Amino acid sequence: MATYRMISLYSGSSGNAFVIATPHARILIDAGKNARALTRTLDEVGVPIETIDAIFITHDHHDHTSALPVLLKHHPKPVHAVEASAQVIARGAPQYVCDCLHRHMPLFSETVGDVTIRSFITPHDSEFSVGYRLELTDGEGVIHTIGYATDLGYVTDDIREALAGCESVVLESNHDREMLLTGPYPYPLKERILSRYGHLANDDCAAFLCELAEQGMKHVMLAHLSEQNNDPAIAYNETLTALGREDIDLFVAAPDHAVELMMTSKTEEEPVC
Repeated sequence: MATYRMISLYSGSSGNAFVIATPHARILIDAGKNARALTRTLDEVGVPIETIDAIFITHDHHDHTSALPVLLKHHPKPVHAVEASAQVIARGAPQYVCDCLHRHMPLFSETVGDVTIRSFITPHDSEFSVGYRLELTDGEGVIHTIGYATDLGYVTDDIREALAGCESVVLESNHDREMLLTGPYPYPLKERILSRYGHLANDDCAAFLCELAEQGMKHVMLAHLSEQNNDPAIAYNETLTALGREDIDLFVAAPDHAVELMMTSKTEEEPVC
């Protein structure tokens, strides 16, 4: 029975934002693009900014933080980030942004309503980068687990441990290797993307999802696809073929509109709003 909603508001190099709504919490992961786009899309999916309880930032890159200055001016919210990322966000920012920042050690845990959010380290070429494991509780124990990991050059053992057993997973499927290598990007940029601190390729994403499927994963959203070096159909089909099964819900996030991870095929009730 579904007791949560997972919605990519938009995902890609132009901006990233993801919302998770449970019976007692509304959590925003990252705040890219701009405040107008972010608040408009939240309204469209029925989770208005006024209902958001907290924002969790994965890393300091512009496509994950650019909406914060204007957003926090009009809608002050707790913003959780590791110290290194918080320092970059605060650099030159208005005081009200700094006042909203909750600074953490690389591995931290926060509870918001019925959700406990735990960070884990991801390899990326920012000041620091983390993913999140979210555990939903019903007062008696954990009833659902969600994993969120984008902007990672490769899958580390720590990431494997953090996402093990997650029921729902949002994972980067950034590029098709052949499209990237033969595409128009300059060679140094291609090297950066392909490095162990760049972005996860379709085939590596698919291989890792096969591991997670053996550990109980039921729902997947492919995220942070490159608009120049990937195609949603290519990413989707590569993962679907690798999984080789029909009992897992598979979705692809879009760069310019909301995509909800629907769980109707595996649940008896609609997700709560």
